[in-house]
Amino acid sequence: MPKFEVIRYPHSILRKSCSLVERIDEDVVRIAREMAETMYRDQGVGLAAPQVGISKQLIVVDVGEGLITLINPEITIVEGKDKMEEGCLCLPGITVDVERNACAQVKGVDLDGKPVSFDAEGMLARCFQHEIDHLSGKLIIDRVSKIKRDLALKQYKKLTETE
Repeated sequence: MPKFEVIRYPHSILRKSCSLVERIDEDVVRIAREMAETMYRDQGVGLAAPQVGISKQLIVVDVGEGLITLINPEITIVEGKDKMEEGCLCLPGITVDVERNACAQVKGVDLDGKPVSFDAEGMLARCFQHEIDHLSGKLIIDRVSKIKRDLALKQYKKLTETE
């Protein structure tokens, strides 16, 4: 059973740049495992550590191709553009059309400390970019026009007032 709850906007940790993971120990492995459990429980396809209150560069992703855990991920090559509706576990109930790169090469380290690299396209590329945005304090509402952001936040406010 995951111990984490997803932090919701406008919590301040969602706007901070995360620290590098310096050492992979039992705690990092436990956090990654519980992040994955939280992502699955909340029916997400990705989750970044700041979304559960941890300001570290750690993400988990599963777009239906199996769980990927990345430590200190970075996007090294991008190609093309694609626009698609996105949601976020931190902003439940709202979606916005976000333009992202259609393809992305992402590298990082796995839980065994081994360097890994992914040549991603489609949903996997989008998910990597979304979660890596979280590590620098960027949200989906930062990737749309001011008018669309204001409309989304107005909708979000209405949804959260009724909870």
